[in-house]
Amino acid sequence: SVHVHKATTRDLGWLLAEGLTGATTVAATMFLAHTAGIRVFATGGIGGVHRGAEQTFDISADLGQLAATPVAVVSAGIKSILDIGLTLEHLETLGVPTVVVDHDWYPSFYSRSSAFPAPRRVADAQAVANLMHAHWDVLGCTTGISIANPISPTAEIPADDIDSVIDDALRAADRDGITGQAVTPYLLAAVVERTGGRSLRANINLVRANAAFAAQVAVHDMERRS
Repeated sequence: SVHVHKATTRDLGWLLAEGLTGATTVAATMFLAHTAGIRVFATGGIGGVHRGAEQTFDISADLGQLAATPVAVVSAGIKSILDIGLTLEHLETLGVPTVVVDHDWYPSFYSRSSAFPAPRRVADAQAVANLMHAHWDVLGCTTGISIANPISPTAEIPADDIDSVIDDALRAADRDGITGQAVTPYLLAAVVERTGGRSLRANINLVRANAAFAAQVAVHDMERRS
């Protein structure tokens, strides 16, 4: 069987040189999309500042790539296993436009809302395409754009239900000495197990919704530039 490495941008050259296989993070996907001339793509959730980062300095490379690469990323928000508030602060510091689609609160991946208001609200896919045009084509800015598309009301797991599960998973990761790149996949798998697969079903739903929304954005963006 082929071992698939988790691959952020720093790993791409090594994978190519060694002839190995990797599954790209948001950061690496942004880099590759930009190289291929792709201006928007969809994912589940973006990485960010990990809980406890004031001790570990564990901050996802996704944020640095968003600061450096002009690609729009449609997600269901920052992964709820992370520190959403600190991640939003860091995105502001990096100058990355961060908007929420048709909702006044920033989503928390499995849930439609978090404790944090939307930094900016946009109405629909056309509004996102307008933002891309203004940010890159008119102003000449070079950062990426983070678009949070909240999970549907029928598929969400209420924050009160998921928060205790995430807390349990975080304690288990600490107990098992999980660090670095292994933290996110460990926590997501632990949440799936602890929710009896409910979080996996929510994840599949939100990824499909994000892909559909990103496709609409791409169509509007191409229409603007044609």
